[in-house]
Amino acid sequence: MNKFYIESLVEAKKAYDKNEVPVGCVIVKNNKIIGRGHNLTESNSSAIYHAEIIAINNASQNLGSWRLSGAVLYVTLEPCLMCASLIKKSRVRKVVIGAIDPNEGAFGSVLNINDLIANNYIESERLYDKTSESLLKSFFKKLR
Repeated sequence: MNKFYIESLVEAKKAYDKNEVPVGCVIVKNNKIIGRGHNLTESNSSAIYHAEIIAINNASQNLGSWRLSGAVLYVTLEPCLMCASLIKKSRVRKVVIGAIDPNEGAFGSVLNINDLIANNYIESERLYDKTSESLLKSFFKKLR
């Protein structure tokens, strides 16, 4: 398994330990992690604190630019439309997705962000990662 994707799983576990939906994200440019994040929507009482948004903000601060051209984003769950739009706006080159989201996924499961906004095509790769799926299932089972 890719070392950067493993780091996104580390972030997802941090979210799980905080009773957040266990989604983690890292952003890589030039073979170096430039941003990381995990879900904090419950902790911050705001729907905007998704892992991808936190990681993009972190990467932008670290680079001193909102343009993340050439970067690869690794995320444990397929991004929703809100996150997919920001990923596209940030000019991320590629998204590597651990588990699909059949309810809100915006990289092919429910809709595809590339079909909605023609500029800045984003390459995506689906891993169908069992570790991420298990973590998500365990979290939601714990809630019931």
